[in-house]
Order: sequence, then structure tokens, then C-alpha cells
Amino acid sequence: CQLSTGGSVAGAVKLNKQAAEIAVNWAGGLHHAKKSEASGFCYVNDIVLAILELLKYHQRVLYIDIDIHHGDGVEEAFYTTDRVMTVSFHKYGEYFPGTGDLRDIGAGKGKYYAVNFPLRDGIDDDAYESIFQPLISKVMEMYQPSAVVLQCGADSLSGDRLGCFNLTLKGHGKCVEFVKKFNTPLLLVGGGGYTIRNVARCWTHETAVALNSDIANELPYNDYFEYFGPDFKLHISPSNMTNQNTAEYLEKIKTRLFENLRMLPHAPGVQMQPIPEDAIDQESEDEDKQDGDERISIRASEKRIARDDEFSDSEDEGDGRRDNRSHKPKAKKSKVEANSTSASNANNNETKDKNNDELKKKDEPIADSTDKKPTTADTPAEVAEPEPLKAGDEKSESTKIESSSPNSQTVGPTPGPKGDVVEKEKKTSS
Repeated sequence: CQLSTGGSVAGAVKLNKQAAEIAVNWAGGLHHAKKSEASGFCYVNDIVLAILELLKYHQRVLYIDIDIHHGDGVEEAFYTTDRVMTVSFHKYGEYFPGTGDLRDIGAGKGKYYAVNFPLRDGIDDDAYESIFQPLISKVMEMYQPSAVVLQCGADSLSGDRLGCFNLTLKGHGKCVEFVKKFNTPLLLVGGGGYTIRNVARCWTHETAVALNSDIANELPYNDYFEYFGPDFKLHISPSNMTNQNTAEYLEKIKTRLFENLRMLPHAPGVQMQPIPEDAIDQESEDEDKQDGDERISIRASEKRIARDDEFSDSEDEGDGRRDNRSHKPKAKKSKVEANSTSASNANNNETKDKNNDELKKKDEPIADSTDKKPTTADTPAEVAEPEPLKAGDEKSESTKIESSSPNSQTVGPTPGPKGDVVEKEKKTSS
């Protein structure tokens, strides 16, 4: 499903970008799948998705189906719009999927934009050409599409296991050749086909038609050569089955379809609006997300910017070092900025040290001069006894202790020796 759908959508993107005149996806053409239903060996309708992609750039898209089965999934998707016209040539009657009646012409805005040509068994090359070319010419004249999608189902060939038509590769390929002459962006997709060797023959021939290339009828030897016996030729011969599509019947159907096409007022226009994003972005590879162990594409490798200190592949010896910068160098910091940065860092460090010292002082207990005993670390020599404090010194000592620890509790004057107290009382009494 991914291969089928991705190929058709990618082909539509190529046509939108005018990167190709004809896009081919033989793995596509699954025209029976519907929005919420798988049908007729089709799980995803790649044709509908491709047409939706084309409508982002093109006002009108024409869909042509030459598979033996009716393209019911595509017709149902665009049955009520005038931006897509569907034209199907198919076997009608007791045959899958049982849809595609002549009276199925669309509904609402899409009325007369669904064209169905019901056929009977055994139609051959000449009869098919007599209805295909006049009808498609009239459609191109009245509808004037800016893009065409052609479904080339190979089950309409003679000898198909599930088919009942009698077309050869030349008759089938003439449809591709005729549509190609209008010089309109063209998407070719595959479809049905249940005699595998004839499917390979058909799409090989039509690829050559799209390329304006002539290929020999003799098949070259290959690994599957034995499957194309007994004649080992490219082209096939028609069978002797009876063509039940009389000239009167074909002319009657063709006349009725021409009358319906005359009911079209004119080629419908579309109001201008912003173009949505493409379904597939060809330039969206992100090198940063790629695995370093995986091989990158040539396009991605050409976009890579080599470092200035790297050697190129062909200059890894001698004086082959790259001297040209592949990007603008970063601006260096000036000396003033560097000095200011270092100065601010130094100030921050000093502030941190001061804060740490204050925290340590808060945690230390307040020393008492009467209880403190000297140690060898404080006084390596003899330690003198403290001198008695005078009356004025008591107040200053208390002030010193309070100022050294502003957050601590209030501490009174330190008591001195007993002799000082007696002397103080004598002075007071006198």
C-alpha cells in the first residue's frame, strides 16, 4: 500500500512542480478502494490521493480508466464535484463491481461530470479506438483539464484470466499515445491484470510509448525468459472470440454521452486560495537527525559544511588543508568585557567568604575572661594573670562583647577578681 500510494502521490508532486511532463507508477491504479472500504483487491485508493494532490495546483483534473472493471472508487470520491471528471470504459452487466451504468452522470455540482461507457464482451482494437478517441477529444474540448490521470489496467487485454475483452498491446497502447498528444501533464498508473506475463508485456510497451521509444519485438534473454514462451515475443495476438459490441450499439452509447457533455455550461473555474503544502517534500532531509552510522544520500552530502580543521577527501596529504572558512567565525570577547567578568567573579568570591565567616562567629560561644584558660597555642611562653578591671573598663568590655556578636543575647559586664569588688565598695562608701 505504501509503495502504491507513495508512488502515485510522488508522481503528482512531480507534475505539480513541473519536474516532469509524464509520471509513471505501474504499482498504482487501485481504483476500487473507497473511503472506509477495501474492495476488489484494493486497500488504498492511490488514484484519489494523487488527484487530491494535483488539485492543489490544477483547477480541473481528468481521470480516464481503461481497466475492464469500472473505476467505482474514484467515481464515488468525486461524484459531487465539478473539479474532477471521471471517464470509464468497462465491462457492464453481471460483472464486478456491477456499477458504471450509462445513467450514472454525477450529482449536485458534479452532474454530467461522470462519464461511463458500458461495454460488452469481446471488444477488439478497432472498435475500442472508434469510441475512445472521439469521446476523449470531446471531453478535452468541453472540460479543458490542466492535468490527466490515466489508469492502464491490463486485464482488458486478450487472454486475461479474469477479463473478457480482446485487446492487444497495440490497441491498449494507442490509448496512452492518444492522450499523450494533448501535451497535458499526465500521470500513468497501473491497475488490474491477472495473466502476469501479458501485464509485464503491456506496461513495458506503454513505457516505451510514453518515452517515444521503439523497442524490438524479440524479447532479450533474462531470468524469466521461459515464462514468455512459446513465441518469446513482446506483442500478443488477439483471440477468435466474438465481438458482441456491434457498431450500432457503440454509436448509440457514444451519441448519448455527447449529449450529456453538451450539458456542461463551460469549463468550471476555481476561486484563488493559498496552496496547501505538498504531500512529499523533496528537500526536507534533516542532517542533524540522521544516524551517523548510516549512509547519507548524495544530495545531503553535497549540502554538508566541513569544519575548518578537516581535510577534504582529495587533500589529506601535503598542503591540502582547507584554508577557506565555510561559515562566519564567532566574535571574540573584548579585553574590557573579560576584565569586568573576572572582577565580578572575584567580588562574588569575597562576598561568599565574608558570609561564611559571619556564620562561623554566630555558632561560636562567647568567651568568659574569668573561665578561659590559656593553652600552649595561645601563649607559648608564661601567661600573665589578667589585670584587674577599673570601673570605666567594665562598661567598655561589655560594649566590645556586644559589638562582636550583634545577633547574640545581651551579655552583662564580666565579673573581675574579689579584690576589685572590695576596692569598689570602699570607694563607694567614701
